[in-house]
Amino acid sequence: MDSYFDDTSMLRRVHREFAVALSGPRALLMQAAHPVAFEGFFAHSGALDEPYERLRRTADVMNTIGFGARADADRATRRVRSMHGKVRGELERPAGRFPAGTPFAADDPALLLWVLATLVDSALVFYDTYVESLSRAGREAYWQDYRVIGGLFGLRDDEMPADIRAFDAYMRGMLEGDDLFVTSAARELALQIVMRPPVGLTKRPILEVVNFVTVGLLPARLRRQFGLSWDPLRALMLRGGAEYAKRVLVPLAPERLRFVSGARV
Repeated sequence: MDSYFDDTSMLRRVHREFAVALSGPRALLMQAAHPVAFEGFFAHSGALDEPYERLRRTADVMNTIGFGARADADRATRRVRSMHGKVRGELERPAGRFPAGTPFAADDPALLLWVLATLVDSALVFYDTYVESLSRAGREAYWQDYRVIGGLFGLRDDEMPADIRAFDAYMRGMLEGDDLFVTSAARELALQIVMRPPVGLTKRPILEVVNFVTVGLLPARLRRQFGLSWDPLRALMLRGGAEYAKRVLVPLAPERLRFVSGARV
């Protein structure tokens, strides 16, 4: 099958892990922390009412790119680019450093890069926490794979960090700068994702674990802005559980439990 990636690619190595598939809610919250991106990708797309549907759609497209045929990946990303091209508007009220009237467009390279970066950062954080720590070369290979994905969504090479060092600098700048500001609407989205997920009672315990991890692995500044509580005891529990998963659960898990369906032989 003609694909953008093969089984030797770092992208497939990372995204075959079920643990990495659980990084979506963290990425979603980080995206929502950018008030202009929030308007462009959430308030005007129905994702406010159905955040898990947005997660599912994103996961489906990313799985097609990572594990599917090149032609299918091209069709999927063309549809996404077409939808992005129709989203235009202005902020109705000020948010952080952005005044009311700030224009937004879903195909704005700066906003697209932030959305892409949250997926990358979240995947790497979950992989490092629950699977294994990647070497510098491994992280570099992963980011270079993701630059291919960025191109499929319309980003030029010069609109993305050239290497993993530049990517890390970009993330530090975003997390320490003044672009990110959690609005009350974004905070409500966080409550929907973390406190009121659309699952039945039988699956609620699993979701509680996922939500615990999502909150714990958010950057501390954003966690505080979202109003999500955290403390040293929870941090200790998170580290202990992660070490057990990394040393025992993940290495011993059979493929049907460890790998996502598209990556199983």
